[in-house]
Amino acid sequence: MTNILDAFAPGLFRGKKVLVLGGTSGIGLGAARAFHYLGGQVIAAGATEVECIAAANASGSAGIDFICLDVRDSAAMEAIIAGFERLDVLVNAAGVIRRDAEHDPEVFAATIAVNLTGTMRACTAARAKLASARGCVVNIASMLTFFGGARVPGYAASKGGVGQLTKSLAAAWASDGIRVNAVAPGWIATPLTQALQDDPERAGPILARTPMGRWGTPDEVAAGIVFLASPAAQFVTGAILPIDGGYLTV
Repeated sequence: MTNILDAFAPGLFRGKKVLVLGGTSGIGLGAARAFHYLGGQVIAAGATEVECIAAANASGSAGIDFICLDVRDSAAMEAIIAGFERLDVLVNAAGVIRRDAEHDPEVFAATIAVNLTGTMRACTAARAKLASARGCVVNIASMLTFFGGARVPGYAASKGGVGQLTKSLAAAWASDGIRVNAVAPGWIATPLTQALQDDPERAGPILARTPMGRWGTPDEVAAGIVFLASPAAQFVTGAILPIDGGYLTV
C-alpha cells in the first residue's frame, strides 16, 4: 500500500522542530510519526511515563523524542517550551473523553481543563517561539465542534471551544506571522473510539452516515495536519478542515 505521506515532498520539515501534545497514541502519535517521516525533529508529549514508554517502544516511533507533560500544568508547559531553541509547529492533540460521566459538573470541568484550557495553555506558552520561527499551530477539533453529543457534553463543549479558539487566535496572532488552524476528524479508528468500533449496533449507524463507508485512520488525519503546517497552506489561517469521509455532508 502506498504511504499517504509520500504525497508530500521528502524532507519537507527538515530543520523544523515540532511539538505534538497528546502524541503518544491515536491521532497525536500518527501526527508525530508523519512529521518525523518528513524530516522534522519531533517531540511527542504524553500524560504519563507509561504512555511515553509504550509509544517509544511501538513500531514506527524510532527517532521521536517522547516526554511526559500534563497539559494542565502551566509551569511544566512553560519550562519545556522555554528550553527549546526554536519551535516551528505545535500540534494540540491531547484530549480526554468520559462518556456519560461528563454530565457530572466536576467531570465536565476536568474534560474542559484538558481539551480546551490545555490547548490554550500550550498555545500561549509557545507563542513567542512560534512568532520567532513564523511557525504555526494545528489544533484537533472534532465532528462535535459542529454537533452536540448527548453522552459527552464536556467533550462536545470543549471541541466547540477549540474551534472558536482556533479562529480567535488566528485573528489575534496573524500579525506575529503565526498561522492557527485545526482539523476536525470524523470517525477515526483510534483507542478513543475502540468501544464504538467493537459495538456493531453503535458502529452501524456511524458507517451508514459516512459516505465513504469506513472508519478513517490516524495517518489520514495526520496528512491533513501536515498540509496545514506546510508551505502549501501559507495563506490559510483560522480554518477548520474536516477529515471525515463526508460525514458532515449528509
